[in-house]
Parts: sequence; structure tokens; C-alpha cells
Amino acid sequence: MRLEASTDGIPAWLRGVAEHDPADPTGVNPVLRRNAMQRFAAAVTPAREAAVLVLFGGSPDADPNAQGGLPADADVLLTQRAATLRQHSGQVAFPGGGVEPEDDGPVSTALREAQEETGLDPGGVEPLALLPKIFVPPSRFDVTPVVAYWRTPGEVGVVSETEASRVARVPLSELIDPANRFVVRHPLGYRGPAFAADGMLVWGFTAGVLAGLLAVSGWEKEWDHHDVRDLQASLAAVGMTL
Repeated sequence: MRLEASTDGIPAWLRGVAEHDPADPTGVNPVLRRNAMQRFAAAVTPAREAAVLVLFGGSPDADPNAQGGLPADADVLLTQRAATLRQHSGQVAFPGGGVEPEDDGPVSTALREAQEETGLDPGGVEPLALLPKIFVPPSRFDVTPVVAYWRTPGEVGVVSETEASRVARVPLSELIDPANRFVVRHPLGYRGPAFAADGMLVWGFTAGVLAGLLAVSGWEKEWDHHDVRDLQASLAAVGMTL
């Protein structure tokens, strides 16, 4: 769903992710596939609503010499979840979480959670689009990704070490570098896209959403989606564990 922000105000380099739903042209992104059994399970035992903030920062001006106009300073805000958390511990994630009674829709949830987790000033953020909900079986969340532009960036960092061990503005140039992209294989059978960037391994839900958005962004470079690596070994290579 496109939000009511003026299309004239959206940076030209962000129009692809603001105006198109994520795509899976390689067929290696299970996060974007609708699984009937998972959806049925969610209907039988209602999932909890949640939202995450997919926050892109960077110059409002496109770089005419870069693919898709991507500016050199373009980035996305990510966190690394605390190792002590019960679910998805240690994983790289978008700021976000479950809907609370006081929230006024997914944008409200995503901004509140981002502020609580990173100290983000919501006033500098321009929401652009709501992506289709994605059911996350381990946590039983029905997650709405909120795509936004960080028009007025401010300081961010770890607010609570019980929630996150790291907050990072990850350069998009690293994420689109084919040398940093591959597919990981979980010991239990999961296979999906992954990124090695900024000293972290991004995989699972977060990598699936990022890969889907890169596919429609206009910035993506051809990468080897046949390069399948062991998840545990890939995590160990960047000092992370499963």
C-alpha cells in the first residue's frame, strides 16, 4: 500500500522500493512465498500483529552515474538483537515489534518500536509504503514492513542492551555488492538469501525483505544465487552464532 506522502517528495532513487512490492525473480526467497499451511496455522491460532521499520537514508539527490541513481551515502537502519532474547536472539533485524493498544496502525507501531530500540526521532522519518504482511512462524507474528525515508537523520544507538547489542546504518553499497550476497542453508532445511555486510550476517526474515526490495529497486547487481553456504559457518565467519 502506497502512503499519502507526495510522490514529488520521494527521492527518485527510492521510487522503486516505494512504488513496488518486493519480488523474488531468482526463486530463492522463501520469506516472500505465501505458504498455505503457515497461513492456515495462523488462522487457527491467530497471529499477533507486528510492524518493522525499513528505513532508508541518504542524499535526496540521485547519483546520475550510479545504477538506479543510488547515492554513495545511501544506507538502511538495522539492529542486532541481544543474545539473551527468547526469540531470534542475536539475529540482525529491522527495528520493530508487536502492536500495542495505543498504536494507530503499522506506521505508529514501527516508529514507536524504532524509537524505543534505537533512540530514533520519528519526526525525521517520512513513511512511504506498507508492504504486504509476512507471517513469521517461530514468533507467530504477522509482520507489516513499513518502508520509509530518513529525511532528517539524527543520532541512533543501543538504547537497551537487553533488546539490542548493536544499531547500525548499513551502507546499501555493501548490500548490493555481489561479493557479499549468497544463499544460506539452515541445519533444519531452511534456505534463503543472505548478506555479509558491515561485519554482520543478515539472513532470514530481514534478508528476505531486503532481497525482495533490492529486486525492484533498480540498484541491484547480478549475484550468484546458486552459491549456497552453510549458515553456521557463515555466522562463524563474522563472529556470530546460531
